[in-house]
Amino acid sequence: MSTLYLLHKPYRMLSQFTDSQGRSTLADVLDAPGVYAAGRLDYDSEGLLLLSDDGNLIHRIAHPRHKQPKTYWVQLEGHITDEAIRALVSGVTLKDGPTLPAKARRMSPPDVAERAPAIDPKRHPVTSWLELTISEGRNRQVRRMTAHVGFPTLRLIRAAIGPWQLGDLAPGQWRKETLHAPRTTQATKPRSGQHKPLNTYKDAERGAKRGSKSSAKPRGRRK
Repeated sequence: MSTLYLLHKPYRMLSQFTDSQGRSTLADVLDAPGVYAAGRLDYDSEGLLLLSDDGNLIHRIAHPRHKQPKTYWVQLEGHITDEAIRALVSGVTLKDGPTLPAKARRMSPPDVAERAPAIDPKRHPVTSWLELTISEGRNRQVRRMTAHVGFPTLRLIRAAIGPWQLGDLAPGQWRKETLHAPRTTQATKPRSGQHKPLNTYKDAERGAKRGSKSSAKPRGRRK
């Protein structure tokens, strides 16, 4: 069995447990020795972060070759156009090369807590929301994609990674899931040219769909 933590990383928190500069870290909201994040979220991004003490599971989730789709809710400056959405869907060419085709659609403002500090309506009087799903993990990719089509990102929330969803977790809250796949099975190397699909973790997929939530609540920041 493996344990997976689904955490709603708040705005301006590092995706790590320590920081020499005194910035907010995961240790402020999660006390789970020996766990590591499967991937990361930028300091100024929010939303779903997956953590585990199982290195093979972390690898399966985070490694680019497994192409776990990631869905983001993006607040943009201005009203995004149909042309810009079509460009994102088709793929845009960034400095590090063309992006893969994505899924993109307009959406209503999501039911999430107000960011602190909030977006300044005087500086950004007109905004819109976009749901964007990508299967890559380049550095600040979503922000670069929306800027490329003329609509800078003001707020970025990751809503899903593969079958795991943010659900109704508030910033700083987390829930725990147990994946009933033996570690010996996870550690088995696939044959050459093959990769064992992540959906062997059926319990995780079912748990994500049910949105079962831990009773754990965020703790105060450590001094």
